[in-house]
Amino acid sequence: MAKKNNKKRNIIIFIAVILLAIIAMYVFSNREAKPIEVTLEKVSKRTIIQKVSAVGKIQAETEVKVSPETSGEVIFLNVKEGDSVKKGELLIRIKPDIVQTMVDQYRASVEGAKLDAESMLEKLKLAEADFNRARELFKNKYISQQEFDTYNSNYQALSSNYKSALARLEQAQASLRQILKNAERTTIYSPINGVVTKRNVEIGETVLGTQQFQGTEMLRISDLSVMNAIVEVDENDIVLVRKGDTATVEVDALPDLVLKGIVIEIGHSAIQSNALTQDQSTNFSVKLRLINPDPRLRPGMSCNAEITTETKYDVPAVPLQSVTIRTTDFNQDGPGIRQVKDDEESKIKKRPPTIVFVRDKDKVKSKVVKTGISDDGYIEITEGIDLGMEVVSGSFQAISKQLEDGSKITIKKKESTSPNKKK
Repeated sequence: MAKKNNKKRNIIIFIAVILLAIIAMYVFSNREAKPIEVTLEKVSKRTIIQKVSAVGKIQAETEVKVSPETSGEVIFLNVKEGDSVKKGELLIRIKPDIVQTMVDQYRASVEGAKLDAESMLEKLKLAEADFNRARELFKNKYISQQEFDTYNSNYQALSSNYKSALARLEQAQASLRQILKNAERTTIYSPINGVVTKRNVEIGETVLGTQQFQGTEMLRISDLSVMNAIVEVDENDIVLVRKGDTATVEVDALPDLVLKGIVIEIGHSAIQSNALTQDQSTNFSVKLRLINPDPRLRPGMSCNAEITTETKYDVPAVPLQSVTIRTTDFNQDGPGIRQVKDDEESKIKKRPPTIVFVRDKDKVKSKVVKTGISDDGYIEITEGIDLGMEVVSGSFQAISKQLEDGSKITIKKKESTSPNKKK
């Protein structure tokens, strides 16, 4: 009897377990996923201003480095850093003693060459007279052919010597003119109108000329009436920049100043950097002409620039964070997978689709879109969704990872900004 009761009890337990399993499966299959909390924003028309950020330095359009052409000691210095100078104004004198000694030497050489030429001229005149008499005598057969040839040869030799003396005189005169030019270059005048932005020498210092050496940079004069901002633009942004684009420039030393500029030059070669690191970026130089530069600007000041590369008015736009990229897993089993694998290389190279999530009642649908330009907050949508549609604008975690096509959502209300209440 006990055995029969045990068997009956086992059957009841087995049936109960089966029922519990069926109930659990039913509950699990009908359990809905927790809705994802999101914020929404409608697709609307906006003006999108695409900008490129860059950093750089302020520089004068014209900057002249003044170096001597003659070596020597600085004996006169008429300017200091910050002085305004006019073109042709006396700046520096270099002690001319060495050059003056050479001037005296070359003048003596000219005098010697001149005396040699005069002496040769007198001898040539005498030889010419002898030759003319010998020619008459030879006509009348008073002298022989040999005697006539001797007079002729002497005349021709002295004529050549006189020409050589004239050539040596011209050479000596040219050398004297050259050294006189060098003597003039011991006095240095301003080549342009501008401001002395750098002074590297003092009275009593010896400087090297540029004739045989690189030369000493004594002064630097800049025309501050025309100023530029030379900025570095990243390689990913340089393709967007065009000549004539406008820019705003902020100078670190003058936080209250915002300058306007225009792109006038774009570098075509990357800026070479001495730092060889894995994180090294590739930048290109862009020159911005500043409009109405402030008198307080100085060459070398650090600046930040925002270059406006393109502007579009009244175009459909959504928040930047609404747009995401979802990659497709080509290794999963499913319809059409064979075709994908047959063309695996081309599929790998294809860029993953850009999508936004659009509200569909209490769910979302993913929409593949094409985008245009963007600014700091919004991006242009050229294809894929229509005006007035509600797109998911937050949170970032939901858009980038949690949401899928058909996911249930709950709307998070935006916090309204109200005036401060009196305490």
